[in-house]
Amino acid sequence: MRMSGNVTVELSTILDLVRYAATRFNEADLIFGHGTEDAVDDACLLICETLRLPPDRFEGLLSARVTTTERQKIQELVDARVRTRLPAAYLVKRVYMRGLPFYVDQRVIVPRSHIGGILESELFGGGETSLIHDCGSVGRVLDLCTGSGCLAILAGLKFANAQISAVDVSDDALQVAQMNVAYHGLQDRITLVRSDLFASVGPDCYDLILTNPPYVDAQGMAELAPECGHEPKLALDGGQDGLDLVRRILAEAGRHLAPGGGLLCEVGKGRRVVEQVFAGKNLRWVETEECAGEVFWIAATDLV
Repeated sequence: MRMSGNVTVELSTILDLVRYAATRFNEADLIFGHGTEDAVDDACLLICETLRLPPDRFEGLLSARVTTTERQKIQELVDARVRTRLPAAYLVKRVYMRGLPFYVDQRVIVPRSHIGGILESELFGGGETSLIHDCGSVGRVLDLCTGSGCLAILAGLKFANAQISAVDVSDDALQVAQMNVAYHGLQDRITLVRSDLFASVGPDCYDLILTNPPYVDAQGMAELAPECGHEPKLALDGGQDGLDLVRRILAEAGRHLAPGGGLLCEVGKGRRVVEQVFAGKNLRWVETEECAGEVFWIAATDLV
């Protein structure tokens, strides 16, 4: 870290380090969105995890002074974030989704799915507009392309009576998912399955299928930000138009859904292409305060 002694001493509190890190990140034109929204959010994640502070109490500790060792460690991580363009989540091996902590490393993409928020919304709250009216009746859930296992875990917490199958083709991803499932104590309700989508699932039917598959198209893959370039290509690349796996999922999902069930699928910014390719499908685009058409729902009856 090329800093004069005086400048180093000036970074005495957590707030000083947040400001310093955010300035460095903005000066370097870093890209955010991997579990953080902007440079300040990125700095807070990095510093909070380095100091092992609970995120919900971090703001109240901003005036606390740091030790020389802590300051040096944080400065090293700030340097690494700028030099390598690794997402902060990879540097600290942690990301938060819907307030819950998940372990992540470069074997999986940094989870940032809109589906987590949808599960918490009124769309699964039993109201007239709900996709599933009785969450207690959900007995089986399938999470395709589970990655770090975050959506399977959030579903396990949402649907208290459900057994969940979390599927991924990557052994590396399943190893990370296993760590997260164990951390959240859901080993008895979440089964991890190595499978190319439905290939090894068998004839089982589910009340709900969740999937956040690879959906980046060829142009998007060619223009990936440096931060995204550190993530596994397998988890991002959706083929020429981004819909290679979405086509397969829609073609097969109907055989694995129970009556009254449905599929919730995330496609990012691909809504226009999805509507063109699947013009005959009765897709319901989900809109919440945080989601504006990146996810669609299709009922089991419309997939038969």
